[in-house]
Amino acid sequence: MTSTSTPPGLARLNAGDKDTVLAALHEACASTAWAERLLGARPYATPDDLYAASDAATAELTPADLDEAMAGHPPIGRPRPGDPTSAREQRGMAGAPEELKAEMLELNLAYQDKFGHVFLICATGRTGEQMRDAVRERIGNSPERERENVRTELGKINRIRLARLVEED
Repeated sequence: MTSTSTPPGLARLNAGDKDTVLAALHEACASTAWAERLLGARPYATPDDLYAASDAATAELTPADLDEAMAGHPPIGRPRPGDPTSAREQRGMAGAPEELKAEMLELNLAYQDKFGHVFLICATGRTGEQMRDAVRERIGNSPERERENVRTELGKINRIRLARLVEED
């Protein structure tokens, strides 16, 4: 028999006070516009409703909103100290050989010089080599194409982070 009960994190997200929920959403995505849009669309009947709202909010982020969201993400291979979320998501880089870490640092800097923002990729489940290959490939993109890649990757990250939030006891 399948349970139809609301996951504990979703129940808290639906019923929580505005400031607490906004803080939790801001942990998932640093864009204020995204978090406020999700907050304003409560309650969510199912996790899928929440994810669909996240996708819609991500699609509507302005360039400034995207910049704000990206500012919440450390460079690949350099998660912020005391940030278990980034460390978990970037686990594929943690055990990488020093040569790969050094190459990734150089590629991150070249990418940031070209595009003016951090290289954003949904790192969950990717190896260090896969992340390196992705930055190598994407550094040749136009700024417009790369903004759309960033938006797509941000959407994936937001869904993964929301799923963890929804399932938290």
